[in-house]
Amino acid sequence: MRRTPSSVLRSIPLILFAGFLALPVLAVLASWLPLSATGQGDAQAGAILREMASTVLPGYVWTTLWLSVLVALGAAVVGTVAAAAVTLFDFPGRRTFEWLLLLPLAMPAYVTAYAYTDFLQFSGPLQVGLRNTFGLEGRLLPEVRSLGGAVWVFIFSLYPYVYLLARTALGERAAHLMEAARLLGAPLSRRIRAVALPLARPAVAAGVALVLMETLADFGVASYFGIQTFTTGIYKAWLSMDNRLAAAQLATMLLVVVMALLHLEHRAQKRMRFATGGGRAGSAEAQPLQLRGVRRWAAWGVCALPVLMGFVAPVLFMLRPLAADWSVLPWGRFLEWAWHSVRLGGITAALAVAIALALAFAVRRQADAITRGVVQLASVGYAVPGAVVVVGLLLPVGWLQAAMPQWGVGGLVTATALGIVWAYLVRFCAVALQSMQSGYARIPLSLDDSARMLGTGSAGLLARVHWPLLKRSTAAAALLVFVDVMKELPATMVLRPFNSDTLAVVAYQLARDERLGEAALPSLALVAVGLVPVILLSRTLRSRRH
Repeated sequence: MRRTPSSVLRSIPLILFAGFLALPVLAVLASWLPLSATGQGDAQAGAILREMASTVLPGYVWTTLWLSVLVALGAAVVGTVAAAAVTLFDFPGRRTFEWLLLLPLAMPAYVTAYAYTDFLQFSGPLQVGLRNTFGLEGRLLPEVRSLGGAVWVFIFSLYPYVYLLARTALGERAAHLMEAARLLGAPLSRRIRAVALPLARPAVAAGVALVLMETLADFGVASYFGIQTFTTGIYKAWLSMDNRLAAAQLATMLLVVVMALLHLEHRAQKRMRFATGGGRAGSAEAQPLQLRGVRRWAAWGVCALPVLMGFVAPVLFMLRPLAADWSVLPWGRFLEWAWHSVRLGGITAALAVAIALALAFAVRRQADAITRGVVQLASVGYAVPGAVVVVGLLLPVGWLQAAMPQWGVGGLVTATALGIVWAYLVRFCAVALQSMQSGYARIPLSLDDSARMLGTGSAGLLARVHWPLLKRSTAAAALLVFVDVMKELPATMVLRPFNSDTLAVVAYQLARDERLGEAALPSLALVAVGLVPVILLSRTLRSRRH
């Protein structure tokens, strides 16, 4: 479609929106250009990188690699087995486990880390009780704050990504095809190996890619457990060594890995749609296999263990200090922290929904290559770790502040809510955009044609036709962005205005200061907020099934 001059002019605001959202990522990539720093700053950054490469950087790489491999394997096994249990087999409680297995999505990984540390550490109630009961001395359990502890936390916090996608893939056709294989004489083990697993493989690959992106983006668990990952290395190069350029160049290495994982996830999603594109099997012989005896107990075990480890146990561990002594809890400042979190989440959600609606409407109105490219550019930040976004945001601000100090850009970004809302939009605007595009996909194009034939312009089309049909998608987009902002830790820690602590930051600071009992209150508040989208997701999945 040929673009007219007026349509080109209408694309300028969209391009500006996309540039605003993509600037931190582009700035990180531009850190390698000669023009990105003065000669002395570039030489200093190079010296820091060479020193890190000969000392700590190999350790960062190996720790991150081992962490990623172990978490990927664990999440793949737990998520796939749980999805197969509730999809391919029938046993008492299966319907309940279908939504219970989603509950760990409400638990930020760093909150789970605080809960396990408080209960299992040397001075925690479990080891103290064992020593007092049996007259033992010394450490009785492995150290929680270790690589193994982080692997445990990540597996049971992130497996729902694999479970959700694998369950969707298996639910489409697996039961029907497994029944056909049974009628051909194949035993259960062969049906699972030859039918179910090949169908689930693309979904598992997509889920593992999402798990790895979350693991690489993590700062709270790695920092609290003292694990030297690539993300913590970026913060050390920036804050400890006071060199943003070196931190940005380190961030590009992490960004390349994340983009590769994102590409893998997109390919796996396409393969999953191809593998399950034959429609649903609704015949009576396609029902899940009824389990009895030992197999029923095994199904209960593989479904109950992830829920227990990823949600029930951490919540109980955090409720213990609340029930023991309410006086130590920071009730006085809790409302202030909650207000800061809600205010930032509300502002970001409103802006993200407005930008996403404008971008989705532009694609709907004229889906040419330029408009689609602008939308893709605006979505580039959703998979980028918060550490990379922060470095990429402050890098151009520092350049502009050095060139034009009279403008006071640095203070405007770091001393007000502008910088932190900007970082939130870079990370989470794509979440709102995906929800808005899903809403538009359910609106027939014939409605647009009819409205235009009646003389309705673009503004009227959006206000009187699209908006009434997009209210649910808009509410879902705002809710998802709001919850993501409430749980975001690394960007909030660095960019929050003075004396504007949020629940996530306070929970991290109290846990770092070994005040784990006080950290339980803001942590549980974050879990309660995270439960809302999980409940809505489980209801959506049930409605689709029926």
